[in-house]
Amino acid sequence: MAEKKKEILDIEQLNLRRQDYSKLLLIIGIVGLVICMVIAFVEIAEVVNTGLEWIYWIMLGLMFLSGPYGFYMSWQYKKTQEIENRLPDFLRDVAEAGRFGMTLAQAIRVSSRGRYGRLTPEIQRMAAQIDWGVPASEALRLFAERVNTPLVKRMVSIIIKANDAGGSVADVLTMVAHDARETIINFNERRISMATYTVVIYVAFGVFLATIFILNTTFLPNMEEAGQQVNEQAIEAGVTNLPATIQSEIIPTVQLIFIVSVAIHAFGDGILAGVLQDGKIANGLRHSFIMLLIGFLGTILITG
Repeated sequence: MAEKKKEILDIEQLNLRRQDYSKLLLIIGIVGLVICMVIAFVEIAEVVNTGLEWIYWIMLGLMFLSGPYGFYMSWQYKKTQEIENRLPDFLRDVAEAGRFGMTLAQAIRVSSRGRYGRLTPEIQRMAAQIDWGVPASEALRLFAERVNTPLVKRMVSIIIKANDAGGSVADVLTMVAHDARETIINFNERRISMATYTVVIYVAFGVFLATIFILNTTFLPNMEEAGQQVNEQAIEAGVTNLPATIQSEIIPTVQLIFIVSVAIHAFGDGILAGVLQDGKIANGLRHSFIMLLIGFLGTILITG
């Protein structure tokens, strides 16, 4: 009974596939953006004067595009980083097993009993494939294809070549584990240092929103009131051609420009924050969604 249960578990490991919903979420986001843009164009066609509703629909469309896809890619990226962080421990254990005279396949099977966080299911899958007759080099190659990161591909490529060349693989595994650990440490240090710039981008965006709020609540109302007073005084005095007038009717246009600039800054600054922090545009879409949401609620409060 126990052997039958183990057989079923091995089959499940072999048939396990990495599910990737990034393309589906991207397509859904693009469809949502297109629908919102169509509604925005309808709003532009129906509104005679300068309206603000259409830009709100575009901001909603950008949130549809950046939100689900950005958060999903960030979650996938975090999962991959957790796998990479535990990779040196796994390579070290395989190297130690190899020093006792085990082959690479035997060392992987023995190391699969350990606990390596999110890396554990991948190691168990490799051990299951080896149990079913898959060569160790092929199991490692399939592992690299599933994780699909430059670090894992580089490490696995070195191990496969060393194993195919023959001889002791333990020394190679030790050097590869050390190199992987140093690479991860350097990347984490860079990420921590670049996180400061991400905070600066958020602070700058908040200052921009605060500036728009101050202009909309103090300067623009005073400008409109002054324009009305000047026009009323001119009418009472019978003056038709003033040397200078205050164009208070352009205030809605100024507010529209403010909201458009908020949308552009939110989407662009979010992508920039992701590139600075992780080096990936897809991860920056998460920041774009957060900034667009803040900007959307903030502009509604400002213009409301």
